[in-house]
Amino acid sequence: MEGDISVTSANRKSAAITGSARKIKDNAADWHNMMLRWDRLNEDGFMAVESIINMRRAQSDQLLLNNSSSPPPSSSSQHVGGASELQDKCLKLQEIVDKMAAVVTKMARLMTSQRGVEDLEAFQFGAEGRKTPLFHSWSTSEFGEISQVLLDSFRQELLLKQTILQEVAHTVTSDLCMVFLSCWLHQPFIPTQSRLRLEALLLETGHRPL
Repeated sequence: MEGDISVTSANRKSAAITGSARKIKDNAADWHNMMLRWDRLNEDGFMAVESIINMRRAQSDQLLLNNSSSPPPSSSSQHVGGASELQDKCLKLQEIVDKMAAVVTKMARLMTSQRGVEDLEAFQFGAEGRKTPLFHSWSTSEFGEISQVLLDSFRQELLLKQTILQEVAHTVTSDLCMVFLSCWLHQPFIPTQSRLRLEALLLETGHRPL
């Protein structure tokens, strides 16, 4: 996904549009920028989850060594981190998840804004809507449908992130740790189709050249 979208020389030609078209075009740019923000936070969160898992595994290995009858090898004296350090890492992950929740809240506001556009269009043009599309081919309601699908995807993914946050520091099973790490990285509730929907939205609103 490319960098932030704003009204610059690249799309200044269409900057004079007003009304519903202006609002939808701005919303499309906001969707793009918020998804970029989410992706950056996801990368930070992955590193935080990986760090927590590595510390928990090191602590578990150290405990096994301490409970064994044989003396631990010299390498066991390496720093494995204590409860305070683990808590700091968990607080860092909490901070990242809170920022992700803030992104989803802003996405919900975009959805509210889109519904407002649809209500205005229905008031102005009736149930059948306007005769000519605002941009290329989409009806006004199609923008809302895409936005709702994206919002639902990110809401579900946020719930998964919150679950991982709650469980990861209490999990010592290697397989489950790897499941958490993989789920965080690959984001199963945000499939490739979500990215394609965003690209279609950017194409329709003129942020991407056809």
